[in-house]
Amino acid sequence: MNPFENLHPQDRVTFSRDCEVTQIPSGTTMTIGRGVEGIVTQTLGGYVTLHITQQGMLVQVAGHNVDALLKDGQPVAPAAATTTGAAPPAAGPANEKDVWDALKTCYDPEIPLNIVDLGLVYDVKLTPLPSTRSRVDVKMTLTAVGCGMGPVIAMQARDKLLQLPGVEEADVQIVWDPPWNQSMISEEGKKRLGLW
Repeated sequence: MNPFENLHPQDRVTFSRDCEVTQIPSGTTMTIGRGVEGIVTQTLGGYVTLHITQQGMLVQVAGHNVDALLKDGQPVAPAAATTTGAAPPAAGPANEKDVWDALKTCYDPEIPLNIVDLGLVYDVKLTPLPSTRSRVDVKMTLTAVGCGMGPVIAMQARDKLLQLPGVEEADVQIVWDPPWNQSMISEEGKKRLGLW
């Protein structure tokens, strides 16, 4: 799902103000200046990945900074939130399905596939806490050793887990054993990436 109703891959955008971004693949935080132009490569998981043509680099813009982007002179707008009308779940322990679903909203900024279907998540463990809520521990890997975006992706996953009802603590660790390879991609992921 595209979280930005008027923004799509290949759209051209301009920064309306100085904006903090994360450079890909180094994971370095930097500032892009007002007036700089970019081309959207993906809009997934609440983040926008842009190719900054003037500087020949990829950057990721966090959802809270997307208001700095202009498309056709108009601010980029978040998609309207949908509500089910259902009451929020009661406080209590986290639900493992909800944890996996939250992890499916985290994306590698260079690959248009979530980290679960990409085969990066190796283990999810829920531990009950005295507060009746849960601690979630995740072990995940990256597609390449030394990818500077690893800590960024892990932080994004942790932040999404902490938004879940019933999650009081969350920790996401990057591990390297076993090494990731394409066979770890889910069947759905292979279809989406055209790998078969």
